[in-house]
Amino acid sequence: MAKFSKPFWVANFVELLERLAYYAVFIVITLYLSNVWGFSDIEAGVIAGLFSAMLYLLPLFAGAYADKIGFRTAIILAFSLLTVGYAGLGILPTMLENAGLVNYEMTTTYMGLQESHLRWSIIAPLILVVIGGAFIKSVISGTVARETTPENRARGYSLFYMMVNIGAFTGKTVVDPLRRSMGDQGLVYLNYFSAAMTLLALIAVYFFYKSVKTEGKGKSFLEIGRSMVKVMLNGRLMLLIIIVSGFWMIQSQMYATMPKYVIRMIGESASPGWYANVNPLVVFVFVNLVTSLMRKRSAISSMMIGMIIIPLSALIMSFGNQVGEAYILGLHPIAFMMIVGIAFQAIAECFISPRYLEFFSLQAPKGEEGLYLGFSHLHSFFSFLFAFGLSGFLLDKYCPDPRLFMNDAGIVDTVSYAAATQNAHYIWFVFVGIGAVSAIALFFYARITRKLDLQKRLASSVEMPEND
Repeated sequence: MAKFSKPFWVANFVELLERLAYYAVFIVITLYLSNVWGFSDIEAGVIAGLFSAMLYLLPLFAGAYADKIGFRTAIILAFSLLTVGYAGLGILPTMLENAGLVNYEMTTTYMGLQESHLRWSIIAPLILVVIGGAFIKSVISGTVARETTPENRARGYSLFYMMVNIGAFTGKTVVDPLRRSMGDQGLVYLNYFSAAMTLLALIAVYFFYKSVKTEGKGKSFLEIGRSMVKVMLNGRLMLLIIIVSGFWMIQSQMYATMPKYVIRMIGESASPGWYANVNPLVVFVFVNLVTSLMRKRSAISSMMIGMIIIPLSALIMSFGNQVGEAYILGLHPIAFMMIVGIAFQAIAECFISPRYLEFFSLQAPKGEEGLYLGFSHLHSFFSFLFAFGLSGFLLDKYCPDPRLFMNDAGIVDTVSYAAATQNAHYIWFVFVGIGAVSAIALFFYARITRKLDLQKRLASSVEMPEND
């Protein structure tokens, strides 16, 4: 068995804790913003979209700074920021409750918070979480690279991604028991749990992370900015990023739309954390099988299959509101169809994610693949930015907050609410359309770029001088 250094194991352990903390909060981020802070669906969508999008953009710059200050210092800084940030997400609403501005019971009773400028104070701890998370994304994966050798690197990254998935899976399992036992106050306490996890990681790094590797100088922010401009001016690559963003816009609805949708349509008995865990479970079971089946097929062929599957996943999710009220295998029909749809999303991911970087690198200019691959995940920035905002508008229109239909006694008018949500499944039709357009766009993109590359090769062969 390949042996790894102490910093390698510490980095993997703290990555598990960080992912556990992140997904415990992220799976219900829009619920937290609406139910605890009083933001509308649209406002919560925009805030959560900016929060998640920046987590995929800032690591480019955080990684450069980490190279300059050293990985150990960067990781300590990251977990310090995350601990303060998550603690702030719990402390701020608690302070407001103690001040009499809001009271958390099984449902939240607002006392002016919706009209108060104080609710925007939530932005400060969110920024701390984003900056801390940006350092973690760049530094931990960088540590795995630095603390492995060519002989054990493949196994090293395999262990790293296993830790990522264990953390993601475990984090989501914490959510539903807390929410059901404590109501909206459970959404507040989740942040204390996440803060405890990142504090434990901070202690582990401080006492046990002693990397002996020499830090490089890294790139300056100006160099990174110039590289980003260069990538964004490359029409072929930007078009590919935008097309693939369609897939991730649907995938991200597992966090943007699904939690509110299932709770509003099923009730408090819904378990969005468990439904979301279907994704990593299916990926874990099927990704190697799919990769083996597609190993002799081109990257674009594998991606096309995934792009065809992804709109089908959204269509399946829409069926839950159309098949009646009879339970299926002991599950509410909406819950059952949501689980099946998420499983299809995961299968689509198995076809797309492992081959995307390969296809992306083929579109980059020869000799500059490394530079361009650094920006290959810009699709996550674009997709999260727009997917959460769109989700907020769609929820507001087709599946609004039931508390908007409360009478003076605090009881929801079920008749009016049923009428307001009778077309809730239209939300998923929008994403069916986005997925279908993306699949068609990728098909034509592949054909056109292949034709252009062929013409370029033919032209260069004609221009080559003949040997005497």
